[in-house]
Amino acid sequence: MMQNRRKRSAPLMILVCSPIVIALVVILSVTFGAKSISGITVWNAIFHFNPDNVDHQIIIHSRLPRALGALLIGACLAVSGAIMQGMTRNYLASPSIMGVSDGAVFAVTLCMIVMPGVSSLDLIFYSLLGSAAAYGLVFGAASLLTDGLSPVKLAILGTITGTFLSSLAAAAASYFQLSQQISFWYNARLHQLEPQMIKLAIPFAAAGLVLAVCVSRSITVLSLGEEISAGLGQRTFWVKGIGTLSVVLLTGVSVALAGNIGFVGLIIPHITRYLTGIDYKWIIPCSGVIGGVFLAASDVLARFVNYPFETPIGVITSVIGVPYFLYLIKRKGARRHAA
Repeated sequence: MMQNRRKRSAPLMILVCSPIVIALVVILSVTFGAKSISGITVWNAIFHFNPDNVDHQIIIHSRLPRALGALLIGACLAVSGAIMQGMTRNYLASPSIMGVSDGAVFAVTLCMIVMPGVSSLDLIFYSLLGSAAAYGLVFGAASLLTDGLSPVKLAILGTITGTFLSSLAAAAASYFQLSQQISFWYNARLHQLEPQMIKLAIPFAAAGLVLAVCVSRSITVLSLGEEISAGLGQRTFWVKGIGTLSVVLLTGVSVALAGNIGFVGLIIPHITRYLTGIDYKWIIPCSGVIGGVFLAASDVLARFVNYPFETPIGVITSVIGVPYFLYLIKRKGARRHAA
């Protein structure tokens, strides 16, 4: 009884407290780094910007976009993972494990080879196409295999597809001598986020998040099983179609902004589900909040692991995500998980 009451109140607590936590992590991200900046300087930079002040330039053009970008990317990846886990009833589903992120990177690589002077908006567009193609390839192939949608088989198929696409992209980048430019998308570093790119990405991310919230109640029903969902009169085809579009938008935008960041979409939905219960009406928005805070906090931690040098953000998320991934496999085995 107490546990059920806690899970009913947890979503509201998370959402009510989120502005305070987000503000705190943004302050930490803006203040700390290779050069520490005082709080009063941060305040003056935001409300009394002086273009001749170097610290103000660092805050406005580097650290603040980096903090906001980390929040946006973390939210997108976490919500994307939550949708995938709910639609497939697969506890291992996530953009990085299923190869969707690698598909976006592959498309970005081809885009830079064929169109070297491509604009930021075109880069986002081709990243979306790549994530859609990889999603279709993995789940299309899985549907042709016997029990191909089981958690472990789907994870293996996604990993193989992702590895294949990333290897092709790396080989193409090496052949055309673009390895230096492409390395950003494989070793994501949030300090290289471009403010202009973030502005262009916001409408796509907002559309993906809105679609996710709109379809959240239907995903709760779908997560109980496709037969049950259809028996209750739900149009599963449309629910999956809208959910897939949301995943493509959220993953494609994240990769275009910061490259391939793994495990956020895997672990955050599980943590959120533990806190809030199985209703995706709460899982999706809470995953967005927790995912954004998680990635922004991980980015702050990445600055101090090998201070004064920065550790790639993917290393931090992998150190946390890989043990959790192995824990899930050991605990769940090959069983289907009713999310």
